[in-house]
Amino acid sequence: MEHFLTTCLVVCPLVFLAGFVDSVAGGGGLISLPAYLFVGIPAHLAAGTNKVVNGIGTSAAAWRYFRSGKVNLRAAIWAAGGALVGAAIGARLALWCPEDVLKICMVAVLPVVAVLLVVKKDFGKAPAEERRWSAAQEHGLSALIGLVMGMYDGLLGPGTGTFMLMSFTLVLGMDLLTASGCAKVTNLASNVASVVVWILAGKVLWPLVGPALVCNVLGNLAGARYAIRGGSQKVRGMIFVVLGLLFAKMIWEVLV
Repeated sequence: MEHFLTTCLVVCPLVFLAGFVDSVAGGGGLISLPAYLFVGIPAHLAAGTNKVVNGIGTSAAAWRYFRSGKVNLRAAIWAAGGALVGAAIGARLALWCPEDVLKICMVAVLPVVAVLLVVKKDFGKAPAEERRWSAAQEHGLSALIGLVMGMYDGLLGPGTGTFMLMSFTLVLGMDLLTASGCAKVTNLASNVASVVVWILAGKVLWPLVGPALVCNVLGNLAGARYAIRGGSQKVRGMIFVVLGLLFAKMIWEVLV
C-alpha cells in the first residue's frame, strides 16, 4: 500500500502535466511514459497503462475543443478514419522496420521542423477564407493526414499529436487552435486500436489507472482552456517545447 501511494505521488503530478502539454500541442507521452518507467513499472505495463490513461484524457480535451467550436468536424472525421487504418498498418510495419533507423530519421528531421516554425512567421495564422481546397480535396487530404500520422503512431509514436497539429496547419491552412482540436479527435482514433490490444493482452495496471486518469483528464481540460483562451501564440510556443523534448529524447536513445 505504501509503495502504491508513493507511485501515485510521483506519477500523478507528471501525468497532469503530460495532459496539459498534450492538449495544447501534443507530445504528452514524452512526459507520462517516462514517469511510469521511473517508478519501476515494467515497460509493457507502463505502455499499456499510458495508452489507456492518455486515450481517455485525449477524449476530454477533444470534447473541450469541440464545445468551443475549435474542431473542423468533417476534416477531423475523415482524418480519424485514415488514422484507424494507418495505425493498423503502422503496427504491422513496426514488426520488421528497425526502430533505430526511424529514430535516426527523426533526429535529422526535428531541427528542420523547428527552423520551419521560426522562418514561417505566419504559421497557424491563415484565416479560413484563404484556404484553396474544395470540400472533396479537404476530405481527401484529411484522410491522408490521418493515414500517415496513424502509421507513424503505430510505428514509433512520440510526438504524434504534435505532428498531426502541424499537418492540419501546413497542409489544410487551419489556424493552430482548430488544428489542435482536429489533432485531438484524430489522435483519439489512432489510440483506439492500441488501447484494445493492450487491454486484451492484460498489459494495463488497473489500480493506477484510476488516480492517473483523474489527473490526466484534469490536465487535458486545463490545457485546452489555456490554449483556447490564449490563442494560437500559446500553442505555437508549446510546440517548440514539445519538439525540444522530443529531440532530446531521440538523441538520448540513439546515443545510449
